[in-house]
Amino acid sequence: MTPDPTDVNRRLDAALAGVAAAFRGMAAHRRETNCECHWGSAEELALLKTPDVPLDEDLLRRTYWTTDWRYPGPLLRRILPPVTRRLAAGEVEPLSGMDPLSRLFVMGRWLDWPAAQRDAVREFLDAWWQHTLVDPGAKVPAHEALAFVAEVTGQLAPWLNTWAQLLAGPTARRMLAAAADEWMSDLLGDRLPWSSWRDEEDTPCLALSMWVLRHAPPALREHDASGELCDLVRLLALPHADRWGGRG
Repeated sequence: MTPDPTDVNRRLDAALAGVAAAFRGMAAHRRETNCECHWGSAEELALLKTPDVPLDEDLLRRTYWTTDWRYPGPLLRRILPPVTRRLAAGEVEPLSGMDPLSRLFVMGRWLDWPAAQRDAVREFLDAWWQHTLVDPGAKVPAHEALAFVAEVTGQLAPWLNTWAQLLAGPTARRMLAAAADEWMSDLLGDRLPWSSWRDEEDTPCLALSMWVLRHAPPALREHDASGELCDLVRLLALPHADRWGGRG
């Protein structure tokens, strides 16, 4: 049974509250520095070193866009409550924001944090992913959210499994049809269709291709996808060298 969007959104709200509670009182490392010419002022850096003071949108964005912090773990913990709210609201741009933000998660080594903090982050990711696939009003397309959650956790299969389980619902199917269209050029070239901060892209690329080949055709038919796109999905079943034989 597909979860009710109201219940899913309650879970997301609770997860956001959990992040806010788990990271209350966090501050950037007292020795953290950055270039005043390219990042921002000493006064702004001082705000990051002060727990719980509000951060304006521009400061927050510049902070998670920047990838050369000396102490990324404390910095990420400091900004997590507003960052997760903005992710859920679709206010983190996919190319200019999500790529460096996912890198900050990786560099911040959040999987090594204390259990309460780690669990709060994981519950947010799980709740946000479910919201993306169930709520027709979700602000972030599933293909963008998948790239983010896969990168920050270093796993792809659990997120694809959840998506497959929710394909009984119309939002998850619509998202799959849109994702297949976005992904096909890269998948047919045996490339992961997002920038990865992690090594060994070949295995997740193959896993994603096989998942699309298995699950996408019914969603494409339902949403009147072009015959060309349906044909391209079928080509994923062939070895790379055989995919273009006989095509004009």
